[in-house]
Amino acid sequence: MASATAVPRPGSTGRDVRARAEAALRLAAPALLGYGAARAFGIALLAYVAHRRGRSPGTVLYGSWDSRWYQDVVLHGYDSTVGGTPHTWHAWSNLAFFPLYPALCRAADAVLPVGTAKASWLVALASSLAAAWLIFLIGNRLHGRRTGVVLAVLWGCLPHALVESMAYTESLFTALAAAALYAALARHWVRAGLFAALAGLTRPTGVALAAAVALTAALAALQALRQPRTGPWWQPVWRPALGAVLAPAGWLAFVVWVGLRLHRADGYFAVQDAWGNRFSKGGYLLRRLRWVFLGPRGSDVPVAFVVVTLVVAAGFALFALCLVQRQPLPLLLFSGALLAVLTFGAGAYIARARFLLPGFPLLLPVARVLARAHPRTTALTLALAALASAGYGLHLTLVWNGPP
Repeated sequence: MASATAVPRPGSTGRDVRARAEAALRLAAPALLGYGAARAFGIALLAYVAHRRGRSPGTVLYGSWDSRWYQDVVLHGYDSTVGGTPHTWHAWSNLAFFPLYPALCRAADAVLPVGTAKASWLVALASSLAAAWLIFLIGNRLHGRRTGVVLAVLWGCLPHALVESMAYTESLFTALAAAALYAALARHWVRAGLFAALAGLTRPTGVALAAAVALTAALAALQALRQPRTGPWWQPVWRPALGAVLAPAGWLAFVVWVGLRLHRADGYFAVQDAWGNRFSKGGYLLRRLRWVFLGPRGSDVPVAFVVVTLVVAAGFALFALCLVQRQPLPLLLFSGALLAVLTFGAGAYIARARFLLPGFPLLLPVARVLARAHPRTTALTLALAALASAGYGLHLTLVWNGPP
């Protein structure tokens, strides 16, 4: 099994590389097929119901909400003000949206004759498959192939999993986060730092991954300093130290660039503040929880808010299980940092379940239980989860009037 995922040696022939790639694909095939089946069912059901209701599936999948903002960056570039510019349809700035995904969409649009919107969607779909593969690799490395398969399929069956199949950044960010965490688990620190830097160019929550990778790499560097050695002191230290420096570089680079573009040091944070996203010390989350669970009698709480609240609560409960099970430090730090961002940030409450999509390490306790269950029980549970996810995807996009 280890040979299937090993990195080819420098002297490997093309045939050796091809054989290793084929073996790796065979190893991950059940995970990719299961994940693909879950997502294909969700997309097909959405397309059918949307068509019956006179809605365009394309508008839902790659032509609404954040999808339009990213395509605005692709077509017009970034704004130069805290507020919107004449080519935008809102008073807010598109500088709130990080640059890697629109850059990939622009490249895809240049080579694919499908238009900007569909090219953006194809980038997201390809990213989701890459994310599923990398999630499988982490589960396989830690607990075996079956756990890896279940973990990848579970990620495609979450309540908000339809977003993984939309022209959003969650899939790309998850793929980069999984790549960084897998590299950290393998102690490939420079690679982990590079992937974390790319993730930091993808979403604001890249700061959570940067913190996890940087702290883990820094601890590894300190540990290496304490070890007895015969060579130069820096030899076992430079890789984890460089990884720790690289990890936050992408996120910091975009924040600095926005400040330079707006000619103010706090430019990025001013843009986020204009969107209603700011630091809250946890009070915003508590007020929302109180409203959902203890609101005035007779008040109607939208289903979407209830589901978001349940997902966030489940995230904290699963994190406690991850602590009890002593997950590897990079995974714990990443999950904890994601939850901290959700706890101490104000604004966009409805999107918090979507923001948790990259937190796949939180699913490991569930994946381990299902992997040990009877195959029929596992298959039935995953099938029901896929059905529920597809059904909620319909509500999220065709009934609920807000963003997913």
